[in-house]
Amino acid sequence: MPFKRTLLREFEVAFSRNAQPLWFRLIKYLILGSLILCFWKSQLFLKIIAIIFILSLTVHFWVRYKTKAWTQSSGLWKNEENKSKLK
Repeated sequence: MPFKRTLLREFEVAFSRNAQPLWFRLIKYLILGSLILCFWKSQLFLKIIAIIFILSLTVHFWVRYKTKAWTQSSGLWKNEENKSKLK
């Protein structure tokens, strides 16, 4: 798969309304916002953000591997609800 198409598919999955329920997105961003507020002035802030980023990339690539690049259903990812519109 060409890089441009892969990148477009990643964005399509990331911003899909079916990929994550609304309640999950709200909780996720509330937790992230709370962590930023709590640790903003701390010397640990950059370390915490780096750890969160690394963990999120790890989960992303693990789920991507399990779903064979978002082409099969696995766990909460339902391929039929999130079919690619890319040709």
